Amino acid sequence: MNMSTALNNALGGLTAASRGAAVVSGNIANALTPGYARRSLELTTSPISGNGVRTVGVIRHQDPVLTANRRVTDADLARQTAISDFHSRFEGLVGSPEDATSLAARLSSFDGSLITAASLPDSAERLDQAARTGRDLANSLNTASEGVRKARSDADRKIGAQVDNLNRDLKDIEDLNARITAVRNSGGDIGALLDHRQILIDQVNELVPVNVVARANDQVSLYSDGGLILLEGKAAEFLFSTTGDTKPHMTVANGLLSGLEMNGKPVRISGDTAQIRGGALAAQFTIRDDLSVEAQNQLDSVARDLIERFETPGLDPTALATDPGLFTDDGNRFDVAFLPGLASRISLNSIVDPDAGGDSWKLRAGLGAAGPGDPGDSAQLQAFGAILRDARPVSGSVLGTGDMRAAEVTEALLSKAGANAHAADQRKTFANGARLQMAQIEAEQGVDTDQELQRLMQIEQTYAANARVITVVDELLQTLLRL
Repeated sequence: MNMSTALNNALGGLTAASRGAAVVSGNIANALTPGYARRSLELTTSPISGNGVRTVGVIRHQDPVLTANRRVTDADLARQTAISDFHSRFEGLVGSPEDATSLAARLSSFDGSLITAASLPDSAERLDQAARTGRDLANSLNTASEGVRKARSDADRKIGAQVDNLNRDLKDIEDLNARITAVRNSGGDIGALLDHRQILIDQVNELVPVNVVARANDQVSLYSDGGLILLEGKAAEFLFSTTGDTKPHMTVANGLLSGLEMNGKPVRISGDTAQIRGGALAAQFTIRDDLSVEAQNQLDSVARDLIERFETPGLDPTALATDPGLFTDDGNRFDVAFLPGLASRISLNSIVDPDAGGDSWKLRAGLGAAGPGDPGDSAQLQAFGAILRDARPVSGSVLGTGDMRAAEVTEALLSKAGANAHAADQRKTFANGARLQMAQIEAEQGVDTDQELQRLMQIEQTYAANARVITVVDELLQTLLRL
């Protein structure tokens, strides 16, 4: 090897070492950066002399299988978190068995106040207390129903925001595909663009689980698990109209709530033929169209049972067959045609509410009584209490079948809400554990700072060796010139 070849080899080595140091330092600096994939320097021998080293480019290391598996857990965690939050919220609205303000506790207080009033029927204070505990029971159902309505409205608004984010991210990925191709063709480094695109795909995946298909020139196409073409050259456009404040009777079927469309065509969200399966977006549709409707039906069943018990023929001899009972549907008798949202409208009959201008003595004398009657007669109070403890069929089957007492109806509601919340929390915990495990496995394939520091030391040694070669060549040339 002559001195010229040695000098050229050393200069190539210095260039490669300098570039390698930059790549390694970049790996270390971005070890915790989301979406960043480890880089390594690709080297080859010089094509001219066949000796020395030449830098070919920077390789971005990523395992598409690991990334795809991690994205599955991301989407599942997003879905389970949203559903668990709803069930926990509903459990908080109806209360737990040990909660003093739960629906079951309110009913127990009302039942107890009727027994107390019956023991001393001439006590105005006890009659007033019975009326007020009845009103508190109705108000608790109103509050729970309003909470479910707000949860449904929140889900509707979240769908609108998520659809906007989905459209924006898909459009950004479309633009990045074009930029990556342009930068690549011009010989530029596309690593940062690939990292950014991966972050955007992760964001889309949390909303709608995606399958990523690699295309020529480092481009990608995106498909949903249900077969929707989210991005194939051009990004799809989703359309959704936010309703804002929802009502119990509103559904997609009757046209009062918006469904999801893609490129002007309806998208199936639920069922075996769903085109979007899993993810945060489908979870919000499940909350709005299924879970909140089911929760409202359960509350309505409790309200219906309560109203119908006190409309039992013969329970109150002073009331007409067309008169509302002790509990009303916004002042009216129950009408099965107006069942949706009944829990939001149930109220204590104002004629016995002392705080609404009513007379609580009508609990003793009868709702249709013209006067207080015998102050020592507790028969009507006992009848009102007995009807709560009467086992009777419950309309519908949302809270179970068979004959049930009023207390058993509310207990079934609390039990169902608690069981659903517990099961949803378990699924969320499992999904979170799976997501953490996959993230850890993926991280193990990413930047290892210990290994990168070792490479940096090797690069330093390589740099020093090449610099020493240049120094020796320089000394030899100086010696030759002095001869």
